[in-house]
Amino acid sequence: MKFTPEKYNLPDIPMTPFIDAAEIEAFLAGPRPTMQELEAVIAKSLNKQRLSLQDTATLIKADDPESVALIKQAAKDLKKAVYGNRIVLFAPLYVGNYCMNNCAYCGFRKENKEAVRTTLSREQLIQEVEALEEEGQKRLILVFGEHKLYPPEFIADTARTVYSVKKGAGEIRRVNINAAPLDIEGFRKVKEAGIGTYQIFQETYHPEMYKLYHLAGPKKDYNYRLTALDRAQEAGLDDVGIGALFGLYDWRFETLALVRHTNHLEVCYKVGPHTISFPRMQIASNMAFNRKYELSDADFARMVAILRLAVPYTGLICTAREKADMRREVLQYGVSQIDGGTKLELGAYSEDADEPQDLNREQFHVSDSRSLHSVIDTLLDDSYLPSFCTACYRKGRTGEHFMEFSVPGFIKRFCTPNAIYTLAEYLEDYASAAQKQKGYQLIEKQLQELEEPAATQIRTTLQRIKQGERDLYL
Repeated sequence: MKFTPEKYNLPDIPMTPFIDAAEIEAFLAGPRPTMQELEAVIAKSLNKQRLSLQDTATLIKADDPESVALIKQAAKDLKKAVYGNRIVLFAPLYVGNYCMNNCAYCGFRKENKEAVRTTLSREQLIQEVEALEEEGQKRLILVFGEHKLYPPEFIADTARTVYSVKKGAGEIRRVNINAAPLDIEGFRKVKEAGIGTYQIFQETYHPEMYKLYHLAGPKKDYNYRLTALDRAQEAGLDDVGIGALFGLYDWRFETLALVRHTNHLEVCYKVGPHTISFPRMQIASNMAFNRKYELSDADFARMVAILRLAVPYTGLICTAREKADMRREVLQYGVSQIDGGTKLELGAYSEDADEPQDLNREQFHVSDSRSLHSVIDTLLDDSYLPSFCTACYRKGRTGEHFMEFSVPGFIKRFCTPNAIYTLAEYLEDYASAAQKQKGYQLIEKQLQELEEPAATQIRTTLQRIKQGERDLYL
């Protein structure tokens, strides 16, 4: 009997495991697609249609140089059509690194006796947020270990504290969360604090490989983690982020599994993830680095392009795990969000800026340690529009409502003006004279490409910002 992936397909039922390793591997099996087959899939994506698993597998198996070049160019074109030249900026803030898990790849794992364990006090948290605000940050992702010290009430209270901190012209307008899976009531409590995205990475979607890496603690439960964001949706928290840690297993499998997870959320809840992350394995305190499934730079760039084509309207995040040059490259192929000025040591934002990285105080090594100012400078040099926009979240354009705006492309009416406004705020409050000039030159170029009356309306609002008004958005 002929082997077909559909034979193994698990149904999409809310809060029910949906990954079938045999199904994914079956899609990846078989010969390289013909150029005609590849072009048909690319045409579908450029028409802003979500790709199926079969479509995405076609892109993955098209690995000859000509096909890869075609995929990358299509990803560039699609990104420009959907996102323009905007790049959203954020910073991670580690709140506590106590953890009950023993994950082989993580510096925070329970059995790592060399790790320096810390939970920020309220006073330390405020100091960290003030330091971030003084750099110009507006969007944070709070990171917590999985431990009884960090229940939903603690996470929610931490988010409320961050929102309350105002330093000079600074304020944090969006708090995202990276923390352990919760039950439905726990997600409700965190949602009530006004958070943005709740981010949970499956790490590896391959069930057997997952067992090898997750040796002890609640994270051992593959299915509970896999269905975590179903519970978030059931709790009314419709803005979620997924991800995989590349280097734990074959990148082709993980890429297709991320699309499968997206499919599941869309079928069950009518909205996919707001963001997808794809960090690569980095060295961590007291870990043995297994390079068997290491993802090369070339395949990493290719994977980003494939994901962009597969999920046209999902934000793609590339963090400071990657070197500056690598991040600069994959911005072309689909990345829409990056962090800047990143420090992973707890309490490091308010410490001496010249302190070297200490692996025993951080979850993993940071490859891009540039300041936010430097990251923005490079983005401006490359004609990207740095954005600190939080408008959709604050106007209720999340989840299914966000899709109503974004899928038809209407979101451009909001995103470009709001990106310009937040960049202007940064230029007025935090930029050097040279950077300010460079930033306004880019804004002017952007305005000249817009139709009337939008350009005139934006110019009017820019004058209000220059006169001291803040937090103006559509």
